[in-house]
Amino acid sequence: MAIHELPPEGAWFKSSYSDGTGNNCIEVAGRSSRIYVRDSKQRKKGTSALVFSPSTFSAFTEGLRAGGIGLGCP
Repeated sequence: MAIHELPPEGAWFKSSYSDGTGNNCIEVAGRSSRIYVRDSKQRKKGTSALVFSPSTFSAFTEGLRAGGIGLGCP
């Protein structure tokens, strides 16, 4: 597993698909040809984020849109 330095706080933005209540927010940041995705509740811990290359992130989001990636929700 690779260790990546996370982008600074000012680089993150909330997904437009987040619910707006602050309870179900996904934040995204780009840095050095990498895309970082984290749960906003993990922000204070500053230790966890998914890290994607741009092409992998594109495939991941296309898979979500197509329903090809299960989210564990009924």
